[in-house]
Amino acid sequence: MLVLFDCDGVLVDSEIISSRVDSERLSAIGYDISVEEMSHRFAGLTWERISKLIEADLGHALPENFHAETNAELDRRLAKDLQIIPGVQDMLDRLDYPRCICSNSSPERLKISLTKTELYDRFRPYIFSAVAVRNKQPKPAPDVYLHGAAEFGVDPKDCIVVEDSTHGIHAGRAAGMRVIGFTGGMHSWPGHADALTAAGAITVINRMADLPATIEALAAWNPDDL
Repeated sequence: MLVLFDCDGVLVDSEIISSRVDSERLSAIGYDISVEEMSHRFAGLTWERISKLIEADLGHALPENFHAETNAELDRRLAKDLQIIPGVQDMLDRLDYPRCICSNSSPERLKISLTKTELYDRFRPYIFSAVAVRNKQPKPAPDVYLHGAAEFGVDPKDCIVVEDSTHGIHAGRAAGMRVIGFTGGMHSWPGHADALTAAGAITVINRMADLPATIEALAAWNPDDL
């Protein structure tokens, strides 16, 4: 059994910071969007995908250097304000299975986030960025999860994914894995759990303290029965 964690919104409470930065900067150029809507619509997507959707709404391209400047501001905020999801360290102490991180974030962003929250040494070298492995296809493509399973030599049916976004759940399911939804991040919204269930999560939790027992329960079930 292998446990594959998404990073943003699952291990580190970064999605709310990202949504705040994006909301502020987009509103400043005339695309009014709340922090809540940013989280609801775009959590789990790469900036490339987000920008295409926003440009379609606007009917024109975003300003030159908008992404680079937004990225720099997000890195600054993450380095200053990022917090670990409550209960993650205790959960890792209790988790008996091999584990890795499979994220849409860049390797550089993962290093910033995991170092700030003192998680880097708990996962390295098994920290995989979707934009740096295989065909560099981000979630909802299953590539990064399949890469993680291959690195450990584990069959996808013996893998459990922990995800906070519908896009990530689609990726885990497309990889042939079982997926636990997580709604314990600050970016969670009413209806979040229902959205994750509809996307294919087998169950949804909102506390990291519940994850080890949930994984044990799933490990005892035959995936063909799910």
